[in-house]
Amino acid sequence: MNNLIQGFLDNDSFFGRFMTKLGIIIAANIMFVLLSIPFFTIGAGFSALYYVMFRTLRGDGVVNPFKEFWAGLKANFKQATISWIIFVLLIAFLLTDIRICKAAGGALDLVKIGVYALGAAAVIIYLYLIPVMTVFRDTLPHLIRNTVYFLIKKPWKTVVILFFDIFPFVLTYSDLQSLPLYAFLWVLCGFGLQAMLGATLLLPEFAPYLASKEEEAGEEAAEPESHMRTEEEILEDMRKLDGL
Repeated sequence: MNNLIQGFLDNDSFFGRFMTKLGIIIAANIMFVLLSIPFFTIGAGFSALYYVMFRTLRGDGVVNPFKEFWAGLKANFKQATISWIIFVLLIAFLLTDIRICKAAGGALDLVKIGVYALGAAAVIIYLYLIPVMTVFRDTLPHLIRNTVYFLIKKPWKTVVILFFDIFPFVLTYSDLQSLPLYAFLWVLCGFGLQAMLGATLLLPEFAPYLASKEEEAGEEAAEPESHMRTEEEILEDMRKLDGL
């Protein structure tokens, strides 16, 4: 009986691996929440959160979440912050346009439909841009282009990621009586679970452009962005897609 319990609680058991991964998610999630307090650092924190999840998946679940979060923050702080600020300004501009269209009425109602579509596209691209930025090092315009490539490569994964990134927020604010419970879950692990799901779905798509684990193990202080083989490989795949 003791051997059975010990085996169940062992670090190499399913339960042990699950609890280790959950601990990483919670630790990274709390760091993300703390970093997001200044607001303008949300993008950088989001990128660092994804960094931890990708490193966890590629490191057999054994990583130091605090060390990896800090490494991801340093690696992507500038680009992630710039992209976040651009995204917020764009959404603010579109919301202003929507208010103007509603107030004016008439033919501008048709313009409002286009504004909604543009806003939805901006949200979708941004939510995909962060994990792409976390893994690949490039200029921001090239990262956006590669984001569109990965978006259309596996549309069903896009739908799943968007659902679990957006629906929990809708659920949170649709049940105000349970808001304290939802807030606790978000602070504890909510954002980390979303990032882990996204990283799990996207890693197989990114893997052909990353170094192997053996190559990665031979590098000191390796960063996921440094493992991209060549941009030409991505461009070649992009040319094979109709419409590109």
